[in-house]
Amino acid sequence: MHIVLVHPEIHYNTGNIARTTVAIGADLHLVKPLGFSLEDRYLKRAGLDYWPQVQLHVHESIDELLPTEEEYWLFSAHGHPFQDVRFGSDPWLFFGRESAGLEPEIREAHRERLLRLPMRPGVRSLNLGNAVSIVAYEVLRQHGYPGLDMGER
Repeated sequence: MHIVLVHPEIHYNTGNIARTTVAIGADLHLVKPLGFSLEDRYLKRAGLDYWPQVQLHVHESIDELLPTEEEYWLFSAHGHPFQDVRFGSDPWLFFGRESAGLEPEIREAHRERLLRLPMRPGVRSLNLGNAVSIVAYEVLRQHGYPGLDMGER
C-alpha cells in the first residue's frame, strides 16, 4: 500500500501517519511543497523512533505519480462513498493538505477515482491522520490484514 500526502502542512500529522505506515507496512510518499522541514524535531517526535523504518519517498510534483498504471484513489469531501469500493491489495491512496484538500483541477481530472469518508452533515473534514488510518485499515480489513500480527486474546 502507498500513502501519498499531497502538500502536507502539519508536521504532527505527517509524523503520526509515518508511524502508521510502519505499523501496517505501507510506503509513505510526500509531494512537495511541504509545510515543514523533514528535519523538524516535532515531525520526528510525532513519528517516535520509527523514522528509520519509514519507507519514505519525496516527490517534486504529483505529476510524477498521476496518472499511474497502478490502482489509485484520491480522497476528498467531494468524492463518491468509499465504503462501496473493493480495494486491490496494493493501492495508491492520495490525500490533500489539511487546510484545503486536493486542488480542484486534480479532483476534476480524476473524478472517477475520487472517494470520501462518511461524515455527519455540516462536518467539513476529518483530521488527516485519522482519515489515512480509517482508509488504510479498511484496505487491510478487506484483505484479511496480511502480514499484521492479529494477536491471540
